[in-house]
Amino acid sequence: MPIVITEAKIFACTQSKVLGEKIAKAFGAELGNVITSTYSDGEFQPSYEESIRGTRIFIIGSTNPGPENLMEMLLMIDAAKRASARHITAVLPYFGWARQDRKDKPRVPIAAKLVAKMLEAAGATRIITMDLHADQIQGFFEKPVDHLFASTIFLPYLKSLNLDNLTIASPDMGGSKRAYAYSKALESDVVICYKQRAKANIISHMELIGDVTGKNVVLVDDMVDTAGTLTKAADLMMERGALSVRAICTHPILSGKAYDNLNKSKLEELIVTDSIPIKPLSDKIRVLSCADLFAEVMEKVHNNQSISSKFVM
Repeated sequence: MPIVITEAKIFACTQSKVLGEKIAKAFGAELGNVITSTYSDGEFQPSYEESIRGTRIFIIGSTNPGPENLMEMLLMIDAAKRASARHITAVLPYFGWARQDRKDKPRVPIAAKLVAKMLEAAGATRIITMDLHADQIQGFFEKPVDHLFASTIFLPYLKSLNLDNLTIASPDMGGSKRAYAYSKALESDVVICYKQRAKANIISHMELIGDVTGKNVVLVDDMVDTAGTLTKAADLMMERGALSVRAICTHPILSGKAYDNLNKSKLEELIVTDSIPIKPLSDKIRVLSCADLFAEVMEKVHNNQSISSKFVM
């Protein structure tokens, strides 16, 4: 029996509208029409203003805090399910709440697991996301998960810089696997920072494992929040004799004193994607779009084609 490929429609949550428009353009479609009504107490209701019955729909929206971004995605999925969409793919350029992927002390939640279950309960039949904080979060889902890597975006840019004596660095022990994958692709050395935290977002001590003397260093991480770790690592490496330090971080959360930390640091450049909308209030920030990557993967998913070529590491 032949496989019937239904029509595909693309919609975007409020905060990912700009990225959604870029993805839709690269996909070769118009962004679907959604109107969100808001009550005076802050409650909101999204409404699809076109028929989606029997279609495959892609809902684009990062779920970074505050909670309204996640809530809007859940409501969009639920509305699509009740409107008889055939396939509902949640496209989460940034999967929020992912840092809570385990119990690291008694009496705390595993928020990443909870979010996964909420998305499935709402009606998502597939998840597409990029650079999860921990790869094993894919196991929290019972539905298919396409976990993309921003390395397909960053590697061509790094190669275009033609840096001599390139060294890849991980800002912490947890990111060593990612750093080794980049170093293999770029045929470079690896160094690792070892840090101890006093509490969340506060680093009490940092040491460097490896030699950066005379090297052009590129720090690799999945996200940048207050930029405290990155800037401390960059300053430490410059003190240890590095020629320059750059950083690539997929998700630019950039909260709190992030911009002050960046501007005062010895980081030459912070390279990020547009998975989260930001105002680049620093000359050191360079934004590379992930729209083409998502559009290509969405098209292949829609046409039941392999996407293995997008898994660089």
